[in-house]
Amino acid sequence: MANKIIIVRTIAELRRHIATWRADGLSVGLVPTMGALHDGHFSLVEQSIKTTDRTVTTLFVNPKQFGPHEDLDVYPRDEAADVAALAEKGVHMLFAPSLDEMYAEESVTAISVPGIGDVLEGSFRPGFFTGVATVVAKLLIQALPDRAFFGEKDYQQLRVITRMTEDLDIPVEIVGCPIVREEDGLALSSRNAYLSPEERKNAPALGQALQKVKDELAAGTSITATVEAAKASLLNGGFTKVDYIAVCDRNSLEELETPTKEARILGAAWLGKTRLIDNLG
Repeated sequence: MANKIIIVRTIAELRRHIATWRADGLSVGLVPTMGALHDGHFSLVEQSIKTTDRTVTTLFVNPKQFGPHEDLDVYPRDEAADVAALAEKGVHMLFAPSLDEMYAEESVTAISVPGIGDVLEGSFRPGFFTGVATVVAKLLIQALPDRAFFGEKDYQQLRVITRMTEDLDIPVEIVGCPIVREEDGLALSSRNAYLSPEERKNAPALGQALQKVKDELAAGTSITATVEAAKASLLNGGFTKVDYIAVCDRNSLEELETPTKEARILGAAWLGKTRLIDNLG
């Protein structure tokens, strides 16, 4: 039976409900999302429900993390379906603010995380992580949960948020949760809905290419050789462009010259008009 979910639209309402829970000695978990929910999001919800007394999911398509030619206008939205699914999962409250509620007209402050936010995704999507860090900082300060849950599928985003939270002394534990994949290995993403049937068949090749990089590095192949081979395999397998495949330090995301046990392999590539990202440790 579905849980009775509270839906709030304002920061004041959010804080009022959380204050009531706090007065009762209850812990709070926060799961920020942009909607179009799938099993990857639900894995974060389940982790929050398992480890905190009350779970708040947020739904806000943040315009500040979309570039001028990206998919803001067509990003999938279905609040009614998301609400029904969250209620079924046992979420206690949904915070779904308007654009004006999140960003007052006179709001000018932005948060950037130099270095870790400038490489990989940051270099291909200028301003993206400033948009992410700003909205996440606002959500964390608005709710002040005990824990906030983010998926490792967006690994660089997780590292940026963790660093930002530490640097700003925001008293919230950032919890990274494992990637959820389809049976064929494709990492779940709201943007997978853009793929044509033929593109969907080819999409798991990105994760397979990263796994091959990992295997070949373990066998002693150089980073340069295995990365170039992986890029070529994707282009030969139907991908139209490879933005990057990189072997990085898992904390700083600095690219490595020689592989270590602390490495994380990250990739981004285009399949038709859809940009896919994936990573593995």
